[in-house]
Amino acid sequence: MATPQPAIGDWYRSSGGALFEVVALDDDDGTIEIQYFDGTVEEMDIEDWEAQWEDGALEAAEAPEDWSGSVDVEATDEGRGRHRSVRVIRRPQRHPHR
Repeated sequence: MATPQPAIGDWYRSSGGALFEVVALDDDDGTIEIQYFDGTVEEMDIEDWEAQWEDGALEAAEAPEDWSGSVDVEATDEGRGRHRSVRVIRRPQRHPHR
């Protein structure tokens, strides 16, 4: 089976069960930026993507019902495709008083 080309807005699941969305592609660098449901953003080389897909470590997934999770996403459709602006929201960590 051929490795699918990732596309911005597509959702996948890793073999460990982590759900993520493709949020950016850089053809010049050969990288894919992914954002997990919890808001964590990572970059993956296309070679790693292909190897993980062939090993069965990745699979296509449906977007969760409430896919906003811990991110703020604006999506627009102007007839030329989708545009997404993704901003990771970081919550301040609480430190116990000493």
